[in-house]
Amino acid sequence: MCGIAGICQTDASPLPPQCMHWVRAMTARMAHRGPDGEGFWDGARACFGHRRLSIIDLSGGAQPMSSADGDLTITFNGEIYNFARLKEQLAAQGARFATDSDTEVILEAYRLWGVDCLARFDGMFAFALWDQARQRLFCARDRFGKKPFFYTLWGGRLFFASELSALEQIRELPLTPDPQAIVRYLAYEYVPTPATLYAEARSLEPAHMLLLEDGRLRIRRYWDLPCPDEDDRRDPDSLCEELRFLLTRAVRRRMVSDVPLGVFLSGGIDSSIVAGLMAHQSPTPVRTFSIGFREASYDESRYARIVARAFGTEHHERVLDADECADSLPGIISSMDVPMADASVAPTWLLSGVTRQKVTVALGGDGADELWAGYEHYIGFLLAQWYNRLPGPLRRGIIEPLCRLLPSGAGYINPRLAVSTFLRAAHAPAWQRVQTMLTALAPDVQHAILDSAFPGKNTALLAPENLFAPTREHYEHWQPPQAATPLARAFHVYARQFLLDDILVKVDRCSMLHSLEVRAPFLDRDAAEFAARLPLKHKLRGFRRKWLLKRAFADLLPPEILHRNKRGFQIPVAQWLRGRLRPLMEDLLSPAALKAQGIFQPQAVRALMDRHFSGKEDLRKPLWTLLVFQLWWRARRA
Repeated sequence: MCGIAGICQTDASPLPPQCMHWVRAMTARMAHRGPDGEGFWDGARACFGHRRLSIIDLSGGAQPMSSADGDLTITFNGEIYNFARLKEQLAAQGARFATDSDTEVILEAYRLWGVDCLARFDGMFAFALWDQARQRLFCARDRFGKKPFFYTLWGGRLFFASELSALEQIRELPLTPDPQAIVRYLAYEYVPTPATLYAEARSLEPAHMLLLEDGRLRIRRYWDLPCPDEDDRRDPDSLCEELRFLLTRAVRRRMVSDVPLGVFLSGGIDSSIVAGLMAHQSPTPVRTFSIGFREASYDESRYARIVARAFGTEHHERVLDADECADSLPGIISSMDVPMADASVAPTWLLSGVTRQKVTVALGGDGADELWAGYEHYIGFLLAQWYNRLPGPLRRGIIEPLCRLLPSGAGYINPRLAVSTFLRAAHAPAWQRVQTMLTALAPDVQHAILDSAFPGKNTALLAPENLFAPTREHYEHWQPPQAATPLARAFHVYARQFLLDDILVKVDRCSMLHSLEVRAPFLDRDAAEFAARLPLKHKLRGFRRKWLLKRAFADLLPPEILHRNKRGFQIPVAQWLRGRLRPLMEDLLSPAALKAQGIFQPQAVRALMDRHFSGKEDLRKPLWTLLVFQLWWRARRA
């Protein structure tokens, strides 16, 4: 895993010397992504920088790397898991290799197959490749967006980097906050790709390539997630056998490393499967790592210990409390290059730190919830369809008033909050329903708290069709059109939006801040396509989630793990905002701070805080989202 940066002239003129100074500044900002070395390449029209975290071919894989004839040069972040097989195919076609690295395989694959080489790669990657003969810049990002790639055009040049904060190092670049991106962050808890918080900067979408050639910038999709084949009549036993083969192979491929490996182990289904498959293929005890909480309703460490004992792992555990998390929070958020209000950022960052003390690479269960129906929201989506078939007077006159009488709470499960979120989603159009279940600050709340002088106060920006346009794009424009069932489209939204901009961003940034590489076997190309093509009944059967996944690994997992309810990797936000984190929130959301900033209306924000502090309402999501934004904003202004 690494950090990449570079600049390319859009026309035929050479780059000025200043550009290499800028590339060095961008590369230096990402030292945490590659502490094992740095490298630079200076061509006439392009220059690259690279920070290296050595994983494979520790001595021979330095970058940027050029081909033997000097025609091709690449700066690459990631891993190509099937590089050994590709290397054999390329060698059979006459390619010669000077290293054992996957980087050189990309160069030779491009030489032989051109941009179509992307279809052959199974891995996580973002790279930029300069083709001297064609005078072409070829950039690409992996199928799910596990590795980041940001870019901007300015002054007749394209600037790119692995992190947005690297682009911030070039003071001359115009990077202005985008009001539309800010209001979307407040709703989503992140800024949906391809936008960033800056109007001038973009994020290359996953499964897309960027080509800069003949003065033209072209962006093209090279892959999409397959749609479910509801006509698949294969029996569950044969499907289970194929799934076990695919995931076993995916884990084995991700165990290839010249440095120590481990597993993020939560005690849930997904990470337990990864730990079990890894243990069965490792000649030595696997190292597992988990985080626990002192608050019982959030703690899963007991389950992680059960799995560790079952597979004989060398288990490492750390228990967190409010003080430790609160003390770490400002530094964690400030070091993130993008605002990210997923409350599990803090424990993920701390878990990465614990893991990095022992290993350089960790495997995790990311992607399984999105591909195998792990979230309760999938059931909520179905229930909303059924609920709307009930007579209106029954819904509005009896059920909904009774729901308002449910008790509130600050634990992991808050009945009133869960039901009110469900009802809000049930009332929304089908395309909007998925995001409504996840929304932090709804349009009406944003309208109340945004300062009248802030451009985002504009009613048009907060209209659902604009605010949630990224979700609608994924939901309505997924091809092919026959995959039109609402539930299939909900799956697609989770896999192409929430997984991308929340889960994978969180894991990449938190792990790389500790120079740790994290690999996701469930996002293996073949395993993911297998899951995506399955009829939905094999994932969600009644109220049973991950039905086929659990069936396939029933003999591998301890019974306590197989039959337990899912818990998210969260922190006790509601309690901590009323307790240990309250002074921090009072400071960052004080009238003086908000007035000086000019985005939020102080009295309206204060009202939200008071309603939460009273215990009468659970406003953890909007307040946490605001708190994270303020921490991130303060760091950027500094």
